[in-house]
Amino acid sequence: MSFSKISEKQVTRAIISEFAKEFEDYIENDVTIIGAGPSGLIAAREFARKGEKTLLIESNNYLGGGFWLGGYLMNKVTFRAPAQEILDEIGAPYKEVEDGLYVADGPHACSKLVAAACDAGVKVLNMTQFDDVVIKEDRVCGVVINWTPVSALPRAITCVDPVGIESKLVVDATGHDAAVVSSLQKRGLVDIKGFGPMWVEESEDAVVEHTREIYPGLIVTGMAAATTFGLPRMGPTFGGMLLSGKRAVEVTMEALKR
Repeated sequence: MSFSKISEKQVTRAIISEFAKEFEDYIENDVTIIGAGPSGLIAAREFARKGEKTLLIESNNYLGGGFWLGGYLMNKVTFRAPAQEILDEIGAPYKEVEDGLYVADGPHACSKLVAAACDAGVKVLNMTQFDDVVIKEDRVCGVVINWTPVSALPRAITCVDPVGIESKLVVDATGHDAAVVSSLQKRGLVDIKGFGPMWVEESEDAVVEHTREIYPGLIVTGMAAATTFGLPRMGPTFGGMLLSGKRAVEVTMEALKR
């Protein structure tokens, strides 16, 4: 076997040119989702399947958030019925350990979800950090972003201006941080209650029920909804986050129609 004769400059040119073309294309899109955890990934997948131009932004170099790892450094993730139906959709194996309680391997299930989102046409910017919102005429219509490593540099050498992305709608899927909603709270535009103590039986239903438009142009989903509305935390069970991601698309489509 012999590999094709390709030089270093050709490899570099391929990376730069393809990234630049895709980045330029998605500077304006239908929906920008901040946070590629389970709720952000499933929302992105559902959006793209509906034909919406979808950009998913993640501050880490990997996608999936806690979905990769599960609980207590043990990479098993749990799901309560009926969330296993989403695992069936994406082809992730699991087993029932108690009536209505399912367990899956985190890396396997997460990889399936990442692949499902990408296969649906979602474009991803990882190692990219949310910095601020774009607001025009009392409506969120985009986000301000920067490279994640910039935030780790000493302040004396971090004069690196961010750039803006325009979008019809923005989804906050940043987990407990609720980073996008927090940027509005700093301006006195919304109120955040902070997530409550763990209560698995109440948390997942509550998160799905509170997945909604929190400010014109901004949808909150997953644990960002828990932080915004003061809901209980759920720990390493992920069904509520997946179903919240699906719900985010339902309310987003309603907002897009308006």
